[in-house]
Amino acid sequence: MAVNMDDLGSLSTIKGICILDNDGQRLVCKYFDETYPSVKEQKIFEKNLFQKTHRANSEIIMFEGITCVYRSNIDVFFYVFGSSNENELILANVLSSLYEAVSIIVKDSVEKATLFDHMDGVLLILDELVDNGIIMETDPTVLAKSAQSSKDDVPLSEQSLTQALNTAGGILRRSLLT
Repeated sequence: MAVNMDDLGSLSTIKGICILDNDGQRLVCKYFDETYPSVKEQKIFEKNLFQKTHRANSEIIMFEGITCVYRSNIDVFFYVFGSSNENELILANVLSSLYEAVSIIVKDSVEKATLFDHMDGVLLILDELVDNGIIMETDPTVLAKSAQSSKDDVPLSEQSLTQALNTAGGILRRSLLT
């Protein structure tokens, strides 16, 4: 269910979070209101945003009535955006928390390939960070820990074969050592 951001008054809200590759293609994007209701409109916005920011040296841009903060690393771009009257420092804090939490789970190798390998953790971080546009948690270590602990708590029946073998190997080693 989409939230009407105008109904939230002074509560700081996020309109969306995107992670794009160095070609401007979507890796992960999550929108929290109806500013861009269709996927087609979202992709047009993402393409235009990337074109405005991929060569810029700044960290903030006012674009299409939206305040957007962004950060790039190797071959990925992180974006957090809110309404035009949203506090830039709050948006920057959310961006920093997202980047640092992702950096923790990918062991400081923030690039497209490692993001794909850890996509489940990235999605969990996004869910813990912002819910329906409302900022829930901004401590990167807490965000990373929740993403990593959720990965460890997968029941044996839902794990991939490799995960199941690794889990079984760990249990066998512990039983042999005790």
